[in-house]
Amino acid sequence: MDIPPNQTIYVHNLYEKLNKQELKKCLHAMFSQFGRIVDVVALKTYRLRGQAWVVFADVGAATSALRSMQGFPFFEKPIRIEYARGKSDAVAKLEGTYKPDKDRGRKNAAARESLKAKRTAPAPAAAGAPAHARAPAPDGAAPPNKILFVQNLPEATTDAMLGMLFQQFPGFREVRMIEGRPGIAFVEFENEMQSGVAMSGLQGFKVTPTNAMAISFAKS
Repeated sequence: MDIPPNQTIYVHNLYEKLNKQELKKCLHAMFSQFGRIVDVVALKTYRLRGQAWVVFADVGAATSALRSMQGFPFFEKPIRIEYARGKSDAVAKLEGTYKPDKDRGRKNAAARESLKAKRTAPAPAAAGAPAHARAPAPDGAAPPNKILFVQNLPEATTDAMLGMLFQQFPGFREVRMIEGRPGIAFVEFENEMQSGVAMSGLQGFKVTPTNAMAISFAKS
């Protein structure tokens, strides 16, 4: 049965090496263009890694985000988006229908104890692949890097023009143009997390009507 449109989207197939706070910041930066975000929920337990929920203030924003960002390359992994199955606490609070679950605290405590016990025991192999396995990168794709490689720029682009676009993202350091090689540039950030946020935010950005930026991690 199809899940009806609602204010919360379920985002999965996410890059798993980000810590919870960095992941939430990345998702907020990516999705805030579609409307007001009420909450971003990301958990780093084994079963829920690579997944998150983004809660919008209205259904229209959630629908626009789902349609526009489906398959978007986040750290060069195409993200998958669906409507969430249940109403989030954040939405219930907005609507004034939120009722605290008295048993939730006890259930959560029991779940934490169960997870702790499982961590002390040898972990069974997950279906399809061991827990530590990572999906192979596409042919030619570079691993995360603090330096971005930007292509398909108009010939008249200058480092100052490009800097204006990238300096809105935290950690921006500098733009390096290559003399005699118009149309490409390197953009450096303080770390690979920050460069990943910038890449996600500006991937496909049209500098001119015919020049959509193609951004990837620079190869070491």
